[in-house]
Amino acid sequence: MGKTTNSCLPTSVKIVEVGPRDGLQNEPKTVPTSTKVELINRLSESGLTAIEVTSFVSPKWVPQMSDHSEVLQKIKRCPGVTYSALTPNMKGFQGAVQAGAQEVAIFGAASESFSRKNINCSIQESLQRFEEVVGAAKGHNMRVRGYVSCVLGCPYEGNIDPAKVAEVSKKMFDMGCYEISLGDTIGVGTPGEMVTMLNTVTAHVPVQHLAVHCHDTYGQALANIYAALQLGVCVVDSSVAGLGGCPYAKGASGNVATEDVVYMMDGLGIKTGVNLQKLIEAGKFISRELSRQNNSKVAQARTSKL
Repeated sequence: MGKTTNSCLPTSVKIVEVGPRDGLQNEPKTVPTSTKVELINRLSESGLTAIEVTSFVSPKWVPQMSDHSEVLQKIKRCPGVTYSALTPNMKGFQGAVQAGAQEVAIFGAASESFSRKNINCSIQESLQRFEEVVGAAKGHNMRVRGYVSCVLGCPYEGNIDPAKVAEVSKKMFDMGCYEISLGDTIGVGTPGEMVTMLNTVTAHVPVQHLAVHCHDTYGQALANIYAALQLGVCVVDSSVAGLGGCPYAKGASGNVATEDVVYMMDGLGIKTGVNLQKLIEAGKFISRELSRQNNSKVAQARTSKL
């Protein structure tokens, strides 16, 4: 990834849109399949090149994602856009392949307690499960993305040792994940903590294979993303309209809004390829459909014509 001449910021950044999956998974009321499909189609038309569509987990645990196959099969696919799905195990992986996912993601944690609450197994057990999924994906020539949750704090354990984040990240990278997304799942991190964590992780995983996934619970998400950009991170996860939260992390507010990330990137002269106005319209659409406030500050400001 190229660098600008007057700073250490990247010249371009890939935005990974996680709204359709991470954003909607915790909605209390069932979101119609047609609404999910329409949202994804609108996001595809905004210039985003990576969209996480759904999750192939048990409907017992995440009922909102029970229509995963139908969503993947009904969306309008745009050239140049990768449509991915979260797959915690082989059953999920097989379902994602049959439904036409182009890429899959596995999700672990840097916190032992969170791992047991979120996927009902220890960190070591989760890594063993993932090896089978990654091996199968290689057989299908599919790329696998790895998520590491709670990299800057855990709702059960508090502070997390950056060395633990680095350990889990390296194991996922070594087993074949092309990209490791580092998630501040409960949004407690600050830029200084982000820098410390990333400096530790990049000693084990090349920075070009890292992404950041920031929740905005304490209003630190954009500042944390900026700190990551300064260290060479060129991939940012975000959720349209700031949708999201985690069913196993009480008090965690939504992901950072994609509109706000793109607005900041535009202001920094960093290319994302995303049309901000089309993105805002997609956010307005899903906010109306869910009858909830749009959590994007940019969308709110544009709506108020400030």
